Amino acid sequence: MGRTRGTWNTKGTWLAGAALAAVLALTGYVAFSGDDDGDTPAKGEPSASASASPGPSATYAPPDDWTEPNSWAALPRGERTDDHGSQVGFPKSTEGAVAMMAAANSTDIEGDKSNADEQLRIYRSYIGKADQSSENAEQIELNAQASDKALAKQMGVSAGQPLPSGAYVRSTVVGFKVIKKSDTEVSAWLLSRVVQKNGEMKKESGSYTRTLAGAQWEDGDWKLTGDATARAQTDVQGQAQPRIVAPGDADFNDSGWTAIREAS
Repeated sequence: MGRTRGTWNTKGTWLAGAALAAVLALTGYVAFSGDDDGDTPAKGEPSASASASPGPSATYAPPDDWTEPNSWAALPRGERTDDHGSQVGFPKSTEGAVAMMAAANSTDIEGDKSNADEQLRIYRSYIGKADQSSENAEQIELNAQASDKALAKQMGVSAGQPLPSGAYVRSTVVGFKVIKKSDTEVSAWLLSRVVQKNGEMKKESGSYTRTLAGAQWEDGDWKLTGDATARAQTDVQGQAQPRIVAPGDADFNDSGWTAIREAS
């Protein structure tokens, strides 16, 4: 399994940024990355530490000046919403696969919606059949419940209670870089913006994460699978990983990211 060098700003940021990883991690194939060997940190990123820790790095600070991204994409929406409240039914295309990955890595924890709710939703909506089992679902729920307790403690509420008014942790995919594509399998790096606010009058904090994922066409839709993600890991071995940089940073273009526009 991939490891990340670097530290996290808050436990809550880790919860949102790791949602996709949590559901794939049980297959043993998910890959997270911060600074890897031979990858020079981007502006605002720390140098690689001597030991690796799970989860993406979240210490990047965007620059004040703006450089227009060279590539933009308006990813397609799913054609319907499933019983779990997730967009599904993405087109059979590279951008359709990336759109599913983006949907599977977008979370919103606020009010009485917990991290467990979000991770189980992602698991049920976006993970391929071969990687689903009652044991996996149970482990995901237990791990997510433990992380919800940590977040509740951080925000000053009792475990199991709704978060404070105005509090949230949200993750949104803002960029991607395709690794390999075919009619039935697509792999890509995902660049996400994670924001956290601990209450109505608290200041919002933000950070960026980078995640590797692989998807296969299964029963008329794209699904995340351990096999596809394992192949993606093999494909990127020995390569420099795209830097964790915000859209608008000159290094965003140098790293080959495509920025995401809101679909119409």
